[in-house]
Order: sequence, then structure tokens, then C-alpha cells
Amino acid sequence: MNDEKRRKINVGDTIVFIKVPEQNETIKVQVTELRKYDTFKDMYTDIPFKDFDCEGWSMEEMVNGTYEIYTPEQEREWGTLAITIKY
Repeated sequence: MNDEKRRKINVGDTIVFIKVPEQNETIKVQVTELRKYDTFKDMYTDIPFKDFDCEGWSMEEMVNGTYEIYTPEQEREWGTLAITIKY
């Protein structure tokens, strides 16, 4: 989702991820690339499923799985953002 929060991210930024639901571990990564797309399908067409650790999934599974987190309305409003990171 390329919402207001994610639009502030730039290449070179550091992001800290917190493991959920436990919230007892963190990982710090650096943003190496940002790619914007109109839809999740566009993003999943451009980026190999293996890069999402979803090798063997269908396009329908990828998109529907994402809609369990983000709604189609949010997708239409904000578009999508692929953030490439390095540890």
C-alpha cells in the first residue's frame, strides 16, 4: 500500500520491523529500491513470486491473500508500493 506513511520512505532509509504478535524481536533493514504500481496484480506481474517467498502460488492466491490485509478500496485510493530491502 502506498499510503501517506509509506510515501515518506526513501531509498537509503532504515526501517525497523517488529515481530508480531509477540513483539519481542526486531530486525533493522535498509531500503534499496522503491517501485510503485497501480494495483497488486501489476506488482505481482512485474516481481517474481519467489521474491515474496510465495513460489508456486497463483496470481489469484497472491491478490486475494493481499486483500486479507488491504482492501480493494485502499488499493484504488493509494496504489501499491514494493519496498526492496537488505539486511
